[in-house]
Amino acid sequence: MTPYVALKAIHIVSSTILFGTGLGTAFFKWIVDRSGNVSAIRVVSEKVVLADWLFTSPAIVIQALTGVALARLMGFPMTHGWVAYAIALYCIAGLCWLPVVWLQMRMRDLARNSDSGGPPLPSAYWSYARIWFWLGVPAFLSLVVVFWLMVAKPS
Repeated sequence: MTPYVALKAIHIVSSTILFGTGLGTAFFKWIVDRSGNVSAIRVVSEKVVLADWLFTSPAIVIQALTGVALARLMGFPMTHGWVAYAIALYCIAGLCWLPVVWLQMRMRDLARNSDSGGPPLPSAYWSYARIWFWLGVPAFLSLVVVFWLMVAKPS
């Protein structure tokens, strides 16, 4: 196996993990929030935070490292063309993800408090959930376009 094939395989697998974990956890978090079941919200919120640390965070790092390595190996310029657009969109997704992580941990903590006999979920929880959702939209769309750029490699 050549270094290119190995890097490309790692890059593709990590992109699948990044996109799949993000979309899957967002789906379950969004659905459970609609249920209003505080115990379920707590459990799903805990698992979403865990999944981010176990899968999303490493995939983000691996994506960046293998992406830069592949671009350099293939001789693609990093500062213009489709690679530059992909990097910019990846950064947009990352800038959306960073506050999402904080929001998820805060919502998890609020759900834990409510589920352990505390007050019902406070209005702050629902405000955080709205911000969390709307930060996910540009992050998701950015990664969809990055996928297209990686496949199409437009000139």
